[in-house]
Amino acid sequence: MHDIMLDKIISILIPASHEELLKRFRHVGHTVKYDGSVVTEADLAMQDRMHKELAEVWPEHDFLAEEMTREQQQTILGHSDKSFWCLDPLDGTSNYSMGIPHFAPSLAFIEQGQVKLGVVYDPIREECFSAIRGQGAWLNGEVLFLREKEYPTQMTMAIVDFKRLPTGLAASLAANPPYKSQRSFGSVALDWCWMAAGRAHVYLHGQQNIWDYAAGQLVFAEAGGYSSTLQGEPVFSPKLEPRSAVAALNKPLFEDWFKRLKQG
Repeated sequence: MHDIMLDKIISILIPASHEELLKRFRHVGHTVKYDGSVVTEADLAMQDRMHKELAEVWPEHDFLAEEMTREQQQTILGHSDKSFWCLDPLDGTSNYSMGIPHFAPSLAFIEQGQVKLGVVYDPIREECFSAIRGQGAWLNGEVLFLREKEYPTQMTMAIVDFKRLPTGLAASLAANPPYKSQRSFGSVALDWCWMAAGRAHVYLHGQQNIWDYAAGQLVFAEAGGYSSTLQGEPVFSPKLEPRSAVAALNKPLFEDWFKRLKQG
């Protein structure tokens, strides 16, 4: 059932991304929300379209999205027995608003407290990352599989978002980086997917919301990657509170990366 569902989701998400996001790219202004984050006309148009089209096919499922009120989001998450869609209509809105071509919508299907399906689509590169729990992850239909290669931590490429890290940890990493090189791209959903594609070795983020990471983290996990919060808990939790994320391409690398972060 989930594979048929996934195909339908992709058939909805890709054209919506091109028509609602790409057509407005570099031609839309933005406003700043109460929490300092950016929102554009494209975010709202994409969210409205996805809500409508998903409801037409699956009216029985609830819908949670970034540009809803906190009260609406909390109400949906409070019904843990119900299945729901979890959408970030435009992850990387700051990039999008500045004309930086690195952004993506992210859609997850959550059932019984678990992410069952995830799709992240990069309309600039036409890369569709997808996953089904227990069945695998794919990039444009090709299997994503992270092999057990040896990666010395000091030789790795890291994706690190310094802004949201605890101050002491951020200072320690900046002064004594345990990796060879570091990047920060501005889209949590694509961070997870690029990790799943092996485009970096280790990952660290201090605070990400459920709509940011739900789909991408499933893609990464199904590709064979390892992750946890900085507290050693599973990254996914069906709650509004932001979660930290530590990840690496394989278990030995993850264990060493996590140990170095705790020492920092």
